[in-house]
Amino acid sequence: MAPKTFSTEELTSLKTKMKLWASELGFSMIGIADTELSQAETRLIQWLADGRHGDMHYMAKHGDRRTKPAAIQPGTVRVVSVRMDYLPDSATPPTTILQDSTKGYVSRYALGRDYHRLIRRRLQKLADLMSEAVGPFRYRAFVDSGPVMEKPLAVKAGLGWLGKHTNLIDKDSGSFFFLGELYTDLPLPLDEEQTDHCGDCSRCMTACPTGAIDKAYQLDARRCIAYLTIELKGSIPEAIRPLIGNRIFGCDDCQLVCPWIRFSKSVSTPDFQPRHSLDNATLASLFSWSESEFNTRLEGSPIRRIGYQRWLRNIAVALGNSSRTTEVLVVLEGKKAVASPMVREHIEWAIARLNDRAAEVD
Repeated sequence: MAPKTFSTEELTSLKTKMKLWASELGFSMIGIADTELSQAETRLIQWLADGRHGDMHYMAKHGDRRTKPAAIQPGTVRVVSVRMDYLPDSATPPTTILQDSTKGYVSRYALGRDYHRLIRRRLQKLADLMSEAVGPFRYRAFVDSGPVMEKPLAVKAGLGWLGKHTNLIDKDSGSFFFLGELYTDLPLPLDEEQTDHCGDCSRCMTACPTGAIDKAYQLDARRCIAYLTIELKGSIPEAIRPLIGNRIFGCDDCQLVCPWIRFSKSVSTPDFQPRHSLDNATLASLFSWSESEFNTRLEGSPIRRIGYQRWLRNIAVALGNSSRTTEVLVVLEGKKAVASPMVREHIEWAIARLNDRAAEVD
């Protein structure tokens, strides 16, 4: 069945209503993009060819479908891109935790509940409102799911510009926000892209603990702490472990030093507030969790998807970068029996590192 045709006035009116609905649904911004992604495709192909995606083989799995929305959702001519701020207003300040080697740093986005379902539900409500206004239309919702070029599409939709750290930045809202998309066959009026306001600033590149942002607007995932603590399934390269510090799930350093961060808006959204003191917990206490405690306490959390063994792996590295105390040595030794061979190697590295540093002091 051929899609229904609409006048320019009808589509403009619908877009105006969508902006109002998006605000009422809790989205901080909404924009409309076309599906032309040839420049993003060229950059992606080169990034993959250089091996900078590490073990994220899914990035190449779908071929050019990632950059051709209509190949994923037939009939797509527009992408509705939405933003939702997530910086929790009740969380302990990031610098407070990063400066305390006894605490575990969790990326701000993962302190609360998993955002995927929340945003997807709200996208569905937006689609329902659109259907009520203009009748049935074809669409598909995505929230960090499927082969979608989220950030390039958000840039085209006017939601921000791509910073040198490869995260989206908005001059009025900083960069702590989630993205979601509706692929649709409605030829809605397009929004204008924002201009790049990074200028000569390179603070994000300098601040990266592992040097993963080795070129402006490019990221080598193989050195990125977010990749190493979340995506990587195997052993963390030994040479990089000391650079990870106390970051046990993700890393926000490149965003925290960005001058535009002063405009980030904290939110009181219950789902995004810290659970189980993840914003201020000691490494020793987190490492002491049993597997059942991990699964129970982190139910509904994005952290749970890495599994218990990788959770232990990450914390073992952080403990190796902390101070040598009886408590730390006891919890490390205590987990050897339940740890996988891969995790046990990280525990042994941590113990050896703590002992070596103590010997240097003596």
